Amino acid sequence: MNAPADSLIHLNGVKKIFYTDEVETHALAGIHMDIKKGEYVAIAGPSGCGKSTLLSILGLLDSPTEGEYWLNGQSVAELPLSARARTRNREIGFIFQSFNLIGDLTVSENVELPLTYRGLKASERRDRVGAALEKVGMAHRAKHLPSQLSGGQQQRVAVARAVAGQPSILLADEPTGNLDSRNGESVMELLRELHREGATICMVTHDPRYARHADRGIHLFDGQIVEENVDVNI
Repeated sequence: MNAPADSLIHLNGVKKIFYTDEVETHALAGIHMDIKKGEYVAIAGPSGCGKSTLLSILGLLDSPTEGEYWLNGQSVAELPLSARARTRNREIGFIFQSFNLIGDLTVSENVELPLTYRGLKASERRDRVGAALEKVGMAHRAKHLPSQLSGGQQQRVAVARAVAGQPSILLADEPTGNLDSRNGESVMELLRELHREGATICMVTHDPRYARHADRGIHLFDGQIVEENVDVNI
């Protein structure tokens, strides 16, 4: 069965079960979900509801126990590791709560690093890095180390790293979780601007203030989608 033509992401009956000491933990219980190109989706729910597990599967960091996952028209649920890594590098941009910047690399080197695995020419990598840093307002800090930046600036660099690869979708995992409210709102405004420019975004958040910025909200509870809101106020 193929994914709908207008879906960038299509999940059909996705389940995830963790086995530990003969105990089965059903993290996801039959998820059916579509994300269209250009959409901004917020995934919300209480701690332990399956949000991070779902994002890990969407990001090809984990595989479903059962079910189908189509990304950009390709079935990816059962891809071998090498193909998953290649697809992840080209199709998905990650924005993590903890920034995940490498401390002894400069800002520009952090943004460039994922591009080096694609075999791009140095000139194209430089152009992409420069454009991405300009987009997030961090071009003037290109030669700084992460330790010389505030938390909000580090997250902006992390966003630049994600968009430099020109991915099909940005996956944001609690992108404001380590920031104060002022820096958090600044990062959310940056994501809104990227969305206005055409980016597809799927964000996990526990904060209803930030979930409201999405086109659609998906509420998880005990590994299941229990509610969806369009033009959300959640």
